Amino acid sequence: MLVAFNKQINAEMYSAYLYLAMEAYFQSINLTGFANWMRAQTQEEMMHAMKIYDFVFERGGQVTLEAIDKPPFTWDSPLAAFKEVLKHEQHVTALINDLVDLAIKEKDHASNIFLQWFVTEQVEEEASADAVIQRLKLTKDNASGLFMIDAQLAQRIFTMPAADEAA
Repeated sequence: MLVAFNKQINAEMYSAYLYLAMEAYFQSINLTGFANWMRAQTQEEMMHAMKIYDFVFERGGQVTLEAIDKPPFTWDSPLAAFKEVLKHEQHVTALINDLVDLAIKEKDHASNIFLQWFVTEQVEEEASADAVIQRLKLTKDNASGLFMIDAQLAQRIFTMPAADEAA
């Protein structure tokens, strides 16, 4: 479990790095609402990494940090970027499911219970990315629609979950 949790910390850090690269991309094309959405997503992924980091120490384990891969830095369109978000979140969901499977195999009930929060979170992550994709598909190449979505995404604010929600 310890090796798997350390790998997941790296995967969550990569997620944050990927979304930070996407924020920079959206800033570069003056879609500041999209950039704001990615900034909030970056903060959320860092919170996920730290949640696992803290759990490892609570269980008496040792965190070992590895290099984080370089993310891409440009996309063909906002839709292409969000399709990558969804694909990436589906990958993370698979990683979380593998962790749950391992916890069950190892009869590590504490880890299994801990991971259930992430299982639920991944449902939300995928749905959130898909909602933006569906809106972008509706706008097609309509600039007015794109700017309306940009304004909506500018409203997203990262809030740290309450202690009982994050546990």
